[in-house]
Amino acid sequence: MTDTSSTPTPTLPTGTLVTQSGGGFRDRLRGSLQQLLAFASLIVIVVVFSFLSPHFLTVNNVISILVAATVVGILALGTTFVIITGGIDLSIGTGMILCGVMTGVFLTYWGWPLWLGVIAAVAFGALIGFVNGVNVSILGIPPFIATLGMMLIASGLSLVISGTSPIYFNDTPGFGDIMNLPIIPGTRFPLGVAIFLAVIVIAAFVLSKTVIGRYAFSIGSNEAATALSGVNVKKWKILIYTMSGLFVGLAGVLSASRLSSAQPTGGLGVELEAIAAVIIGGTSLAGGKGSIVGTVIGALIMAVLTNGLRIISVPQEWQSIAVGIVILVAVYLDMLRRRAST
Repeated sequence: MTDTSSTPTPTLPTGTLVTQSGGGFRDRLRGSLQQLLAFASLIVIVVVFSFLSPHFLTVNNVISILVAATVVGILALGTTFVIITGGIDLSIGTGMILCGVMTGVFLTYWGWPLWLGVIAAVAFGALIGFVNGVNVSILGIPPFIATLGMMLIASGLSLVISGTSPIYFNDTPGFGDIMNLPIIPGTRFPLGVAIFLAVIVIAAFVLSKTVIGRYAFSIGSNEAATALSGVNVKKWKILIYTMSGLFVGLAGVLSASRLSSAQPTGGLGVELEAIAAVIIGGTSLAGGKGSIVGTVIGALIMAVLTNGLRIISVPQEWQSIAVGIVILVAVYLDMLRRRAST
C-alpha cells in the first residue's frame, strides 16, 4: 500500500488566470441572446419613431443620432471595462467636463499647439482614472464612494479653473474640426463619428484579445481566486481605471470640439446614460460579463430614444422620465440575468 501521508498538496501555478466556473456555453448563449434582444429593441424603437415622424429616418437625422451617440458611447466603452471588473465609475460625466475645461486651459490660456493640447487633455483624463484606481485598489474605498467623491471634485474644479465661465476656442484654428469636419463628400458625416468607430474597434480588440481584457473578466468573475493565482489584482485594477480615464479625456475633447467651447457646468446625468448603455448591452453590474458590441448597441438605443422623443416634440421633462425608466428597466433585467445564472 502506498503511503500518501507525505503527498504534497497541489497548488495553483503563479500567473494562472482563474475565472468563475459553471458558466461556459450557457453564459455565452445568454449573453448573445441579450445582445440580440438589445438589437431587436433598437430596431423596434427606430421603426416606431419612423412611423411617428417622417423626419426621423433621414440621412441628416441619422448622422445627428450618431453624433449624439459619440460622446456617450465613448464614455460607455471605457466604463465597460470598469463594470466588467465589478466596479463602477460615477465620475465620467463631470470628468469629461473637466477634461474639456483643461483642453481650453492648454490651448487657449497657455497657447499650446493643437496636437499637444489634445494629447494633454486625454492624458488628464487618464490621471483622473488613475486616482480613482488608487482610491479603489490601494485605499480600499468602495468604487461607488470613490468615484462619487471624484465626481464632486471634478465638478468643482471645472468651475474653479474656468472661473465659472465658458472657455471658447475662437483663436484655436482646427479645434472644431476634430468633431465637426465632414469627411464624406455631400454629407455632414463628421470626423468625430469616424473617431468613435475607430475607438470601438480598439476597445473590442483590447477587451477580447489582450491581457487587460482577460484580467478584467477574471477579476469580475472571482477576484479572490484571481489574486490567489498570482495576479496582482490591485495593479490591474489601477490600470483598468486609468485606461477608462483615457476614454473620458477623449470624450471631453470631442464634446468641447463639438461646441467649440468648454462649458464648466453640466456633465451630471451623462454618466447615468453611459452606464445604462453598458447595462442595456448585456454587461452585468456584478462583473465578469460584458461586450463592446453590446455597449455600442446600448449607446445607440439611448441616442435614438433621446433623438426620437425630441423630434416628436416630447417636452424635456418627459424625456428625462423616459430615460429614467430605461435605466430602471436595464438594471432590473440585469438582476433577472444574474438570478437565472445562479
